[in-house]
Amino acid sequence: MLSLVALVAAGACSSSAPSKSSPLTTGPGALSSTTETNAAPSTTTVAKLAATSPGCSATPVAAGQTQVDLKSSGDPRWYIRHIPASYSATVASAVIVDLHGYQEGASIHTVMSALGAFGEQHNFITITPQGTANPIPRWDTALGSKDVHFIGDVLDNIEKTLCVNPHRIFVSGLSNGAFMTSSMACAYADRFAAAAPVAGVISDVKACKPARAVPLITFHGTADGFVAYDGGLGKDALNLPSANGKGKLKDNLQILKLRKGLTIPQQVDGWAKRNGCDAKPTETNIASDVTEFVYNCPNNADVNFYRIAGGGHTWPGSTFSKGIANVVGVTTFSINADELMWKFFEAHPLP
Repeated sequence: MLSLVALVAAGACSSSAPSKSSPLTTGPGALSSTTETNAAPSTTTVAKLAATSPGCSATPVAAGQTQVDLKSSGDPRWYIRHIPASYSATVASAVIVDLHGYQEGASIHTVMSALGAFGEQHNFITITPQGTANPIPRWDTALGSKDVHFIGDVLDNIEKTLCVNPHRIFVSGLSNGAFMTSSMACAYADRFAAAAPVAGVISDVKACKPARAVPLITFHGTADGFVAYDGGLGKDALNLPSANGKGKLKDNLQILKLRKGLTIPQQVDGWAKRNGCDAKPTETNIASDVTEFVYNCPNNADVNFYRIAGGGHTWPGSTFSKGIANVVGVTTFSINADELMWKFFEAHPLP
């Protein structure tokens, strides 16, 4: 699973924990901090899901963007919680868990995806967890890892403290966060209704045995220099710092052996096969640089793939992504990933 940890997002970005006294770039109000105690991961199953979470009876929380601290596997961890102004402690809200890329960190990713701001318009909660950071922020995507357990703890925490609809909790992420999204669809298929990995979908997750077929919407550029459209590591990834901060990825012989792998279309095909979809998707050119591939799948377990011709390692429609084009390549504005994934999510709640 080292390849899933190593493949990357926004290589020139650095990360730090968000300030507890200054506002973030996005979202209403200043960033505050709160500490939550957290129980062991729950054993929620699809069959037992209620329409509301225990947090609908908890003390109401204020709208705005807040850092929430908790313990997971004995370690201090945190996530950024964006509550829209429309939030009501008596109405169950949808949630998107949004996972940052390698070296990017949660604070930067809130600006990259801008899902918090988008959630203000569409009345959903955005949760942006911080991955392991010693010293490079990243996700250990291996099933059974501390990071995978941490996401389960985050789900437990938000269901305990917020009024959310357990049938409408979704997961997205960029690059290494997209690989983590792919692992989440295996580890927590009974809790995440649908997944939206951006620039890094993985179907061949080791030991993946999902409890159900998880609907997928994904986006990838053909000129991605970090996660190659033709498979494996892109050449730009090799100049990123190693996970331990010593040297670069290209100095690691094991990393160099991972230069090739399944292509992105093959990864999407693998997900569709796992969901029981028809082998051949419907292909539609929706813009001069964007082609949509839609698989016909049973039980609403749909798979949609957006191929961006000439697109880089980017989040479609992101102005932040466009601003670092010298690092990540071209960002398309022919489509908007936030809009498309939210439309997809609304159509694909948990049964």
